[in-house]
Amino acid sequence: MNAYTYFARAFALRLPEIIIESDCGEHYTYADLERESARLAAYLTGLGLRRGDRVATQIDKSPHALFLYLACLRAGLCYLPLNTAYQHAELRYFLQDAEPGVVVCRPSARESFLQLARETGAAIVHTLGDDATGSLIDGARGAPERYDDAALDDDALAVIIYTSGTTGRCKGAMVTHGNLISNAQALTDAWHFTSTDVLLHALPIFHIHGLFVAFHTVLLSGARMLFQRKFDVAAVLRALPGATVLMGVPTFYTRLLDETGLTRQAVAHMRLFVSGSAPLLPATFEAWRERTGHTILERYGMSEAGMITSNPYAGERRGSTVGKPLPEVKVRVVNDAGETVSAGAPGQVQITGPNVFAGYWRMPHKTREEFTSDGWFRTGDIGRWDADGYLSIVGRAKDLIISGGYNVYPKEIELAIDALPGVVESAVVGIPDADFGEAVTAAVVKEAHCTLDEAAIVASLRTQIAGYKVPKHVHFVAELPRNAMGKIQKDALRTRFAAS
Repeated sequence: MNAYTYFARAFALRLPEIIIESDCGEHYTYADLERESARLAAYLTGLGLRRGDRVATQIDKSPHALFLYLACLRAGLCYLPLNTAYQHAELRYFLQDAEPGVVVCRPSARESFLQLARETGAAIVHTLGDDATGSLIDGARGAPERYDDAALDDDALAVIIYTSGTTGRCKGAMVTHGNLISNAQALTDAWHFTSTDVLLHALPIFHIHGLFVAFHTVLLSGARMLFQRKFDVAAVLRALPGATVLMGVPTFYTRLLDETGLTRQAVAHMRLFVSGSAPLLPATFEAWRERTGHTILERYGMSEAGMITSNPYAGERRGSTVGKPLPEVKVRVVNDAGETVSAGAPGQVQITGPNVFAGYWRMPHKTREEFTSDGWFRTGDIGRWDADGYLSIVGRAKDLIISGGYNVYPKEIELAIDALPGVVESAVVGIPDADFGEAVTAAVVKEAHCTLDEAAIVASLRTQIAGYKVPKHVHFVAELPRNAMGKIQKDALRTRFAAS
């Protein structure tokens, strides 16, 4: 079924009720959402887009950005959200790879995207501002207010989410309508969402946490959102008394704990705090419970599968674990030979279920590599079961760094650093950080007379890659530690830099 049609059946009796109250004073009902998404769907198909065509967006968070996403679902188009921090070179790759029929950007970025369109062959560039202005809104203004949703199978492509790659080349995870529906229903049930809930939404919506996990549970339950365009700790604290649920990354919780206004009275109306996208430090987990009386619910997911496991809503929530598999999702932990390991032993996490993506966009060889012969997806994470069936993620086989909730692969950053004049080689690792979960940290070997310093490297990288990928720390070393085979020993670097 078309995912939008599935959501719309759930909120059909709640059309007059408010779904979005924004930090700019906007109020939108479910009827507004249905009307505006219909207009945008009609306008996009009127441009000649056909089912499966891509609509790429790099836009600021706003209600109309959500309406555009839903319009793509309704029309059977493939939505392609791009992190607002991506720079020109990164965007060029995505547009060349995905070949979108329409690109939507911020009004201030129009000239840059017109240049990108000329470089990549993108046909149409539209603008959308966070204040509901832009050429896309102008074009859709006279479009019909009703739209017949495209009739789709569960395996129809809904979204492409680009994930970083260990070789520096990003992969487009193909998410289907069936993936979206199954995961949304599982989470709505598991976390006991109802129409009486009010979600405090302060997450970005170019990421599955804010776009899928948060938004879809609201749609399916007929709930309401307090919609904040960005995370501002003071604004979140002010809004908490009017909310029942907060979904966040660990950084949200560490920063809220720094506020004297975080009291048990401030969270008296809350029923659920969810944390994900990065590991939550045990100290944060315990400090939050002691300070607020609430136990944070941690879960585990990824772009290729949505949510995979969750600590229980009713039952013990164990710190440093990500809980148990969601309904219909299967998880196994295996050794290098593919054999299931016993509780307490670490191994490779593999998954299967209706939430697992259809493969990587235009990378059939990579897709085959990442699935086992019996159809399980290799997550690349290292996990361990405890005796009661709770899963802990203890490492990442592919050196992935998760900083502030965003995935960062070292190879991309290392390639950029190594290209700087005077740099011999570099290695990038993540070290534990109370605020970001992990801080991107670089070790750099430079030529004898090279004058590069940390500030110069950081300044150069900021023009090439997204800000969250730029190292928080740069250490200059005489040489990188290596084993007998010449492989860089990143564990030694993590230990060294964590101690310093």
